[in-house]
Amino acid sequence: MVFWLLTRTGHFYSQHGYCRGFNHQQKFSLVNVKLKWVKDKVLDEVVAGEREVRAASILVSIINRGCLPVYHLSGHRRLLGLPNDLKLSTFVRRYPNIFYETYNLDSGGTRVPWYCLTPEAFSLYQEEVNTLQCNQKYLLDRLCKLLMLTRERMLPVQTIDQLKWDLGLPYDYQQSLIPNNPDLFSLVQLPDDRVGLKLLSWDDRLAVSQLQKNAGSQETEATNDGLAFPISFTRGFGLKKKCMAWLQEWQKLPYTSPYSDASHLDPRTDVSEKRIVGVFHELLHLTVLKKTERRNVSNLRKPLSLPQKFTKVFERHPGIFYISKKNDTQTVVLREAYASRQLAQKDPLVDIREKFASMMREGLLARSRGLTTCIAEDAIVDTVRSAKFHCYSSTIGILPASRSTLFYFPTTLLFISLLIVLILLVHKYINIHSFGAFTL
Repeated sequence: MVFWLLTRTGHFYSQHGYCRGFNHQQKFSLVNVKLKWVKDKVLDEVVAGEREVRAASILVSIINRGCLPVYHLSGHRRLLGLPNDLKLSTFVRRYPNIFYETYNLDSGGTRVPWYCLTPEAFSLYQEEVNTLQCNQKYLLDRLCKLLMLTRERMLPVQTIDQLKWDLGLPYDYQQSLIPNNPDLFSLVQLPDDRVGLKLLSWDDRLAVSQLQKNAGSQETEATNDGLAFPISFTRGFGLKKKCMAWLQEWQKLPYTSPYSDASHLDPRTDVSEKRIVGVFHELLHLTVLKKTERRNVSNLRKPLSLPQKFTKVFERHPGIFYISKKNDTQTVVLREAYASRQLAQKDPLVDIREKFASMMREGLLARSRGLTTCIAEDAIVDTVRSAKFHCYSSTIGILPASRSTLFYFPTTLLFISLLIVLILLVHKYINIHSFGAFTL
């Protein structure tokens, strides 16, 4: 990608509780720099399995202690992020050690799948709830810092909902977290009729970025020193000398805290670009796994006072951010947070999510080995009944029966059920022809 490094004088001031930014004289310069995207297999592996873990974890939080019909769970599909061509019931049945399936008849007599949590899944859910309660102060600080990054100290609840999994907020944070802290937060009506979450008081203690903490200097802005971002590249990434020279100069530019007011900063300057990088550097540090989907931040331009096409900084700085293209989407990963496949610093929720991912792998493995479940047995019965009582012909009977069975149980049991269906069809075919020969 190509970007132009234009520099001019930038001035901005303090208001609404913000810290005062830099007054920095910049010289005009025009540099044509090309930085390419290079695949990082290690970070791709970090991203690869998260979509399924996220979807299953959200379903666990929704079901909780109860037992819900599939049509109720389908109403939350937008939050799950599953592929459009994947049926929700198909996804749930992949993990019989997490979700227990039963059936109830609706008013028309049709069998409707209902889902409950297995004892093992509910136990892990309770462990997650206890972890969140023990770290509630940290969660409140994290939510406060997110709102402090915005110009009005306010975000639409819909925007926060898109980030709540990444931020580690409880699924029901609007009921369990917000009402219990009326001194910190208030739900307000926005001009577009949406509901917003507003921070009621500014906390100078929290208005220190992670980069400043790492540097051990909270007075960086006062001394006008430039803080450099930790940078690392994918193995085999070739950085040209011209690009390296520019990067070294860019790192020396003054660092503007993401908690400072930057309204008077010229968006065409490299100092402004460094401020944008600092905003997302801080935002990703607020997340549990130091990553989020690119689309989750696409509607943060106005709240964060960012220029048009602000997400291009992700491509412009591949040494700070990595864009993974796994799971049919783009996920922005903070490079410095990972040492190989492991987080350098783990949030308490990470252990819970790793246990949950392990449980999901065990469920898939058990299913692939053909371990019989109640649902698999039900599927065999349903398939046989379909073949026997719905009068499938010998030419089309196997196909619909196999399709209906495939969604319910492992491949080994599928073979057995298809064999039963085949025997029934052959038996029926013989009976028909025998009856015809007898009548003749």
